[in-house]
Amino acid sequence: MLKWLKKIMGRNKTSLPLCSVVVPAAGNASRMEGIDKIMAPLDGLPVLIQTLRCLERSPLVREIVVVTREDLLVPVSQLCRDFMLRKVTKVIIGGADRTRSVQAGLREVSPDAELIAIHDGARPLLRQPVLEEAILTAQRTGAAAPAIPLTDTVKRLEGSQAVQTMDRDALCAVQTPQVFEAGLIRGAIDKAVTDGALITDDCAAVERLGMKVTMTLGDPCNRKITTPIDLVIGEAILTSWGA
Repeated sequence: MLKWLKKIMGRNKTSLPLCSVVVPAAGNASRMEGIDKIMAPLDGLPVLIQTLRCLERSPLVREIVVVTREDLLVPVSQLCRDFMLRKVTKVIIGGADRTRSVQAGLREVSPDAELIAIHDGARPLLRQPVLEEAILTAQRTGAAAPAIPLTDTVKRLEGSQAVQTMDRDALCAVQTPQVFEAGLIRGAIDKAVTDGALITDDCAAVERLGMKVTMTLGDPCNRKITTPIDLVIGEAILTSWGA
């Protein structure tokens, strides 16, 4: 067993965890029809600021590293100062893809971090119970992420034709934050980058090592801003919360 894996499996897990968070926000928003999704207004604030404020409020979060595009480095840094986000310790430039951006963020996290969460910069509707359950579960199990049941029927395709109806009860939609023992996620992401693996989320990097990720209770409101309609839905959700 690798040394870092031995270390995390033997760690004391009875104390209250303090979690570092990497926030990848370096994408090009190709499905947003020209809208820069992390800077787009949502209830009067940029989407990224809404996201960071969710994380800032948690007593279990001790530091936040934001990974963004080179052209947004100065604007994002200024926004973090303007909104007095004291837990944002660094704003850095991301890599060529999401995995490399996460890797860059992990390198800037405090070396003594025990838990590291990775949360999408464009997922601004995170509520505290979802965040904190994932953190506390990761403290016990080494890896955790929120998920919600699927409500639509799912088909497996070959080309444009459906060839199999999947068992919906055995499937879920995984959200962020995805939380891991620090050594585990650092090793998993480094290996994924070295191997040139195409992964769609950070849990997949850990799964490649044969490790299991515990699913916690997600929230249908914890949506990722992916298309323009998600901004409209996000506004409606925030309005309903304020009612």
